[in-house]
Amino acid sequence: MHSKIKSLLLGLFTLMNLGVLGLGSYWVYMSTMGYENPSITETSLRSVASLPEHLSEGPMVYTMDKFIVNLSGQPKRTIRIQVNLDMISAESFESIMDTENRARARDSIVRLLNDKTFDELETIQGKLFLKDKIVQEVNRVLKVGLVKDVYFTDFVMN
Repeated sequence: MHSKIKSLLLGLFTLMNLGVLGLGSYWVYMSTMGYENPSITETSLRSVASLPEHLSEGPMVYTMDKFIVNLSGQPKRTIRIQVNLDMISAESFESIMDTENRARARDSIVRLLNDKTFDELETIQGKLFLKDKIVQEVNRVLKVGLVKDVYFTDFVMN
């Protein structure tokens, strides 16, 4: 009887060890080789700034003056960029035309660019992230209206 219990416990512990080994192997596989990077698309990045079409009264694009800004990191690099803001309405277009709002929006974009490195902005994904951050920053500045999208008409880094 004693040997039957011993062999039963040995079998049970063997099965339990194999189960734990299998679970651990699965976790290691999923965290290394089985991991898939999430795909980033312009549509998914723009979903935060996307607005229903019925809210749009037509193209209201405000073109800001060109920026020449120092980027972060070593070696020292600069960016020349021209930003066009696609506004949601005539009220938001008038809001960005206000001197105070325009200056605050420009300042927030300059600070945003100062924090970026060349490596962050050289890829398409980096530019899409930058567009999204500019939309967020300018919308934070505006008291009336919203920025729907951002377009770059000049984007040179050196």
